[in-house]
Amino acid sequence: MREDMAAHVGASRTPQEVMEHYVSMYIHGNLGKACIPDTIPNRVTDHTCPSGGPLSPSLTTPLPPLDISVAEQQQLGYMPLRDDYEIEYDQDAETLISGLSVNYDDDDVEIELKRAHVDMYVRKLKERQRRKNIARDYNLVPAFLGKDKKDKEKTPKRKITKEEKELRLKLRPLYQFMSCKEFEDFFENMHKERVLRAKIRELQRYRRNGITKMEESAEYEAARHKREKRKENKNIANSKRGKEDGKDGEFAAIENLPGFELLSDREKVLCSSLNLSPARYVTVKTIIIKDHLQKRQGIPSKSRLPSYLDKVLKKRILNFLTESGWISRDAS
Repeated sequence: MREDMAAHVGASRTPQEVMEHYVSMYIHGNLGKACIPDTIPNRVTDHTCPSGGPLSPSLTTPLPPLDISVAEQQQLGYMPLRDDYEIEYDQDAETLISGLSVNYDDDDVEIELKRAHVDMYVRKLKERQRRKNIARDYNLVPAFLGKDKKDKEKTPKRKITKEEKELRLKLRPLYQFMSCKEFEDFFENMHKERVLRAKIRELQRYRRNGITKMEESAEYEAARHKREKRKENKNIANSKRGKEDGKDGEFAAIENLPGFELLSDREKVLCSSLNLSPARYVTVKTIIIKDHLQKRQGIPSKSRLPSYLDKVLKKRILNFLTESGWISRDAS
């Protein structure tokens, strides 16, 4: 265009000189100042700016394509150029706007209804993209394809305990509110908190035992370890001695259980032979004797024996109580 203007003026002026003369005289000169205002009204507003407007491309900005093979793409139904899947979240979302059309004779109610449809569709697109972002952030696609196991082997981290795995499962709903890095930092901070709490309890135990310096704690732990080892060896020796003593060895399995001191010698032999704990035996004995007394008084009673008592155990205990005189033979 500059060349055409230079040709019209004449060969005495170059295209660059013609342009500079026009700009200086007609745009920046007095004519331009008088005709061109400082602020131009009625400028066209760009509604597609990435500021969250109704048509903002930032709402549905596609992520980089997944780095997976063609076979894996077919397995997932994934289209890398569009970053879409054959089956998306809320697959029928497009039906909200597929039949919409703008007509000049639409009244206000129809216009508002169509806007509501568009708003519903945009919300569904946001939710679809949000789910894609979560899947991409937490590497759910590589996890589904089994690729994350190889990555974990390459970058070993600290070993996660069973309790931490259960806690991670309980905190899984937080994935939708936190990025992967935020969640991992949160989880690591919880682990550090547990470690610090355990350390605080250990230091408080040292303080209760009169230890005020870390140098003394090593000596204390060594002495405590020796005491526990000595106690363990003593228990082992007592158990061996009980087996060698004969009769005492018969009760080795139940002598440390609660209720053992309430049993007679014959009841100890019975519980040991039935492999029944003293507390359970006392419970069954109490129920049987109580039911027997109610029947003798003519009071109807329903048996409430525990579920762990099978027919064999029940018969053995009834025979024992009958022989011992606790209940009559007709009751057994």
